[in-house]
Amino acid sequence: MKEIDVHELKRMRDAGEPHQLIDVREPYEAEETSMGGELIPMGEVLGALDRIRRDVPVVVHCRSGNRSRAVVEALSERHGLTNLINLQGGITAWTREIATGS
Repeated sequence: MKEIDVHELKRMRDAGEPHQLIDVREPYEAEETSMGGELIPMGEVLGALDRIRRDVPVVVHCRSGNRSRAVVEALSERHGLTNLINLQGGITAWTREIATGS
C-alpha cells in the first residue's frame, strides 16, 4: 500500500499535480475542519465506487490515517484499485504541520 506524508501532499497541491482527495471521516468531523477533499464517509465508500477516480492518484485521508488506511486496503484488495494513497497522520498531521506551520 502506498502512503505519503502531509509534506508530499502539500507539494502535490502546490505544484498543481492532478489528484483526487477523499475524506473518509464522518460529516460532523468534516464540519470542524476540512482540507477541501470530497467527503465519502468510511461506511459509504463501497457504495460510492463511481465517485472514485481511476485516472489520477487518489489520496485518502481521515483524522489520523487509520480509517483511511483500512479503506485503501479494502478497495485495493476487493476492487483492484491501484491508484490509492493513504495520507499518513491524516488531517491531524496536516493541521499540525502544514496549516499552522509548526
